[in-house]
Amino acid sequence: MRVLQQIFAVAIGLLATPAVAGPCCDRPPESAVHAPPPIHVSDADKHDEPVTIMLALMSGKCPTLKIAGRDFACRAMAFFQTEEGRANFVVALDDPADNSHVVTFSGDNGRRVEDNLYELPIDRMLLKSKDRPKADGLPVPAVELSTGMCKQIGSFATGQVSSITCSATDRDGNEYDLKYQSDGSPITIRRVSQTRAGRPAISPFD
Repeated sequence: MRVLQQIFAVAIGLLATPAVAGPCCDRPPESAVHAPPPIHVSDADKHDEPVTIMLALMSGKCPTLKIAGRDFACRAMAFFQTEEGRANFVVALDDPADNSHVVTFSGDNGRRVEDNLYELPIDRMLLKSKDRPKADGLPVPAVELSTGMCKQIGSFATGQVSSITCSATDRDGNEYDLKYQSDGSPITIRRVSQTRAGRPAISPFD
């Protein structure tokens, strides 16, 4: 449990209160996990990150997780939304060489197409690793402008999400592919009170 909290402290670095969840993803044999190649990324803008208003921790496995052509397993999976409305699917990679290796599929204007289907257009990938510059002890993500889509089957409102698939390509042609499957455990959801003035973001899962 403490390890999972550390993973998401690195992955998100936005929580106002601790989040707790059970183990997320099955760990494959080490032979199935490959060290990532160098990925050319641009530096993230140096400004304060928006405050998270919703965090959901999910338990399951990732049959597909490809980062720039390399296969990984996932250590943990989460969704968070900021009060500005940006939605993010966060994956902590099972990378023996880097406990800080995290990728985030990030986008605006997500929509619930059906009661049980949510789609999020992806416009950027956030990439964290142990080699990134740090702020407050946590890696600052590199931001890669990208195009893609995430689709979620299930609803946070009911506490059940069966699967999430994401596919995106950045401007350098690097591809990011995710297929997550739930193990059927209920989702752990944390909500944080709004701290800024103005209209709060509308969550598609309310």
